Amino acid sequence: MDYQVLIKKLFPVIREAANKIMEIYEDDFEVDYKDDSSPLTRADEEANSIIVDFLHKTWPEHAVLSEEVKDDFSRLGQKWCWIVDPLDGTKEFVKRNGEFTVNIALSKNQKSILGMIYVPVTGELYYAFDQGGAFYQPAPEKKFQQIEVSDRIESLCLVMSRSHASDKLQALIDENKKFIKDSKQAGSSLKGCLVARGEADIYYRFNPTMEWDTAALQIIVEDAGGIVEQLDGTPLLYNRKDSLNAKGFYVLNKRENNFLKGLR
Repeated sequence: MDYQVLIKKLFPVIREAANKIMEIYEDDFEVDYKDDSSPLTRADEEANSIIVDFLHKTWPEHAVLSEEVKDDFSRLGQKWCWIVDPLDGTKEFVKRNGEFTVNIALSKNQKSILGMIYVPVTGELYYAFDQGGAFYQPAPEKKFQQIEVSDRIESLCLVMSRSHASDKLQALIDENKKFIKDSKQAGSSLKGCLVARGEADIYYRFNPTMEWDTAALQIIVEDAGGIVEQLDGTPLLYNRKDSLNAKGFYVLNKRENNFLKGLR
């Protein structure tokens, strides 16, 4: 499969979904709530329709797993599966702080092998495909630039969630203050993107997430030279029956910065 061709086909659709999100963002919108109390807006639903309809039409032989589509598990056992979060960071969308993204990933045999993350408010775009490098476009009119994680193992910058505080994370920060110089807050997949660009070095997530929260950022970070694993060091796999990432995960620029394994 030619991943470059896939990437080029995805550019217009991810921007179309982002434009629809911004159209709703700049207007009045209602907020509903799912059974798990997470917010849902018309932006989630309309962006989802744009992306999922395109994927089904363009690659009908591929399975699709999306946050906003009821899962019938027909995808299980299929080699190729698209994993979609049409609006990652709905809480940030509702707060109108701009820190939300559109995430599209492709898994092959349960491994994330292609990912694209778009930031609707700024027009920033990230993408990567298996062993093809990770790339960043600051704005639609700008050129793409290849990105890499930093090589820092001292004076680290830790990035953390705006909406998902954790006592375990605070304990980790307190225990490793001599290595952590600075911290930043960011919403949605932007945390992983900051590590991929070398603007942050470590991101630990102790709270559970879902497959669509990590699939795109994982391949982008890994192709930028970083590490994404579950907190116990095992791989994150995709197109599973249970889509919950129950173990949490970390994003590291270097293996030495795995504070959980006592490498320091």
